[in-house]
Amino acid sequence: MTITSAIEALIPVLGERLSRSKSDLDLHGASESHFANTPPDAVVYPTSTEETAEIVKICAAHDCPVIPYGTGTALEGHTLAVRGGITVDFSRMNAVIEINAEDMDCRVQPGITREALNTELRATGLFFPVDPGANASLGGMAATRASGTTAVRYGTMRDTVLGLAVVTADGRIIQTGTRARKSSAGYDMTALFVGSEGTLGLITELTLRLQGQPEAIAAGICAFDDMDAAVAAVTTTIQMGIPMARIEFVDASTAQAFSAYSGIEMPAKPHLMIEFHGSDDGVAEQSDVFAEIVADHGGSPFQWSAMAEDRTKLWAMRHNGYYAILASRPGARAVVTDVCVPISKLAQAVEETRTDIAASPIPGPILGHVGDGNFHAILLLDPDSADEKAAALDLSARMAERALRLGGTVTGEHGVGVGKMDYMTAEHGDAWAIMGDIKRAMDPKNILNPGKVVQIN
Repeated sequence: MTITSAIEALIPVLGERLSRSKSDLDLHGASESHFANTPPDAVVYPTSTEETAEIVKICAAHDCPVIPYGTGTALEGHTLAVRGGITVDFSRMNAVIEINAEDMDCRVQPGITREALNTELRATGLFFPVDPGANASLGGMAATRASGTTAVRYGTMRDTVLGLAVVTADGRIIQTGTRARKSSAGYDMTALFVGSEGTLGLITELTLRLQGQPEAIAAGICAFDDMDAAVAAVTTTIQMGIPMARIEFVDASTAQAFSAYSGIEMPAKPHLMIEFHGSDDGVAEQSDVFAEIVADHGGSPFQWSAMAEDRTKLWAMRHNGYYAILASRPGARAVVTDVCVPISKLAQAVEETRTDIAASPIPGPILGHVGDGNFHAILLLDPDSADEKAAALDLSARMAERALRLGGTVTGEHGVGVGKMDYMTAEHGDAWAIMGDIKRAMDPKNILNPGKVVQIN
């Protein structure tokens, strides 16, 4: 059995929804990060759970790898066809199946993006809270256990996914979880698939927890002379129980990149960006208290606004941060890495990382989610320079080792993919081997996104 024979068997099932055009293959083999283009042998576009199951059954019969694909925004090579095979693009499975406003949940197909879902929810008074910045597909977000700017208040995809429909490696369709808010019925299969990166099954439906749209929102920005002071202000805010909806930090280099890209003048200093959700009086009080904390820690005056246009401008600047940083070195590519440490260790982790980057031959602006100890380094390199790529990968390795030394994890939200597999033994020890055992049990032919997360053959 071969990949070619699998493609031949799929053509009568899918017709024109099976593509072997070079442009399609190249698109699905690309990465937003530094990985080389690794295209699949074909791309298929299912329109239902049942059709996805038929695709997987055929691929399993022919020992053909199957790679799930959402919007392609993953940063650790999750969707690369490292062993060839068929990419299953879920972009045509992008419907909202049902919204249960009274229960504050909904059921969706995996190809719908978070922004499209929130557009559908506008009239309900509800919203989907997980915001990784990119307009990612919800299936991909579940598969990578995504989080982002709002995780400090609303949690990650782990906290948001109530249940899933999943196609297993042998083509069975299973349901995990229910719409109930809790259960003691057996193993937590939903949690097993959330974060599995397509290595255990293909997600074809999601039941998601929703949140009520806040009555009022206020957001603002302030600068500090050093990162220690900024992190200390955040720690004080958390200890006082002030409910932050978002709190982000950027270092001086990132502030300069933002200024050049967005036209908003920011001094070359570390900054905090924060948002509060609640009532009109509540967000005003929280903003005023936070302003006092900032002043106590030597920060610049906290400038905040409840006007939608001001908030939109602020978070658009943050969400475009990756592109602003890329633009600061035209023609560069990036090793984009993230780690997560206890908040008490964040300032140390950032300063040690900054020292490493300053001693290296490449720039590497830093930004991240200070409220939960998660930060990113955008390590910019000349794509034609082997020395610069080696330097970037060395910096990334040092960040991972530092995070583990400080009691953290090698990835807080980007996932493992291809890029973080080398650190899994150091973080998990024998538990990584047990992950491999689970993979073998559920996917004995190793056809589901092989070469990611675990190494089994």
